[in-house]
This record gives sequence, C-alpha cells and structure tokens, in this order.
Amino acid sequence: MVSPLEQLMDGSGSKPEKPPEDHTPRKPSADLIAPSPVGTSGVILHKTFSVATSINFPFVIPAHAATPQLRGHFQSFTRQDGTQAGEESADVSFLLMNEEQYTEFINRRPADALFSVDSSHDQNINFGLPASQSQPAKFYLVFRNSPGEGKKIVKADFRVDF
Repeated sequence: MVSPLEQLMDGSGSKPEKPPEDHTPRKPSADLIAPSPVGTSGVILHKTFSVATSINFPFVIPAHAATPQLRGHFQSFTRQDGTQAGEESADVSFLLMNEEQYTEFINRRPADALFSVDSSHDQNINFGLPASQSQPAKFYLVFRNSPGEGKKIVKADFRVDF
C-alpha cells in the first residue's frame, strides 16, 4: 500500500481537480464606470425674462463630469424693447450657487456664491464648475434686482461644456 503523500510525490496519484476557469466577462460596477459627458455641451438657459426681485434657473451637471465649464452672456434692460442697455439703471446682479449655498440664500441667511457679478447690464461669464464625482451636482443661476428698483428685462444665453 502506498500512502497518498507518496503518490503525490512520485506523480502516480490523482491530482485534485481544479474548478473550471470562468472566462465570462464581468460587468464593472456602475459606481466605477459610467458614460462620460466629455466632449458634450448642454443649453442651460436661452430666454428673455423679467426680474422684479430675483429669479433662479437650476441646472444639473451629470455624474463623472471632470471639467464642466459654464459659458454664457446676459444683457439687462429697463424697457421691454431692449433700449437703455448702456445705463446703470438696467444693472442686475448675477450669482452662481451650488445646492447648499442656494438653500442658505433662499432662507435669507448669509450665503457665499461660487461666482458672482455685482451690478452689470452686459456681462460675459466663463467659469469652471467643480467636478462632479459619482453623483450629479445641482447648481443655480440667480439674477437679482436691487430692492426698490423697477423690473428689469434680462436676455440670457448660457450653456455648459464638458
């Protein structure tokens, strides 16, 4: 009689079976890989509107956006026909806020902004937004009129590039 150890040593014994190799491709976790928005662009705002006190326009940056860039332009007027664009009386403030900052703002608590422009009637905006991680990120464009001033008409065109 030969012991199992001796069989293994001289190669005459049977070898334990290996489990069959699985060559099925595995799907990566959705948290790790997602469609990249790189090279795309999205319109956030393309309209003319009136501002009595303030007005906001929310937008969402998709997950996995590494370098989102907000680009746009706004002009404000004191009359609907678009005249008086060059006067200070047509000025409005512009704020770009994340969700937390906007919550503070609407609850009338002191709030910071990612980006702001005080008192302007003709402004170009080019601002690099923070990268979104594995979750979408919400932001707000806010146009604000000074208290006690009449309504302003704002023509705005904004987009985000990824």
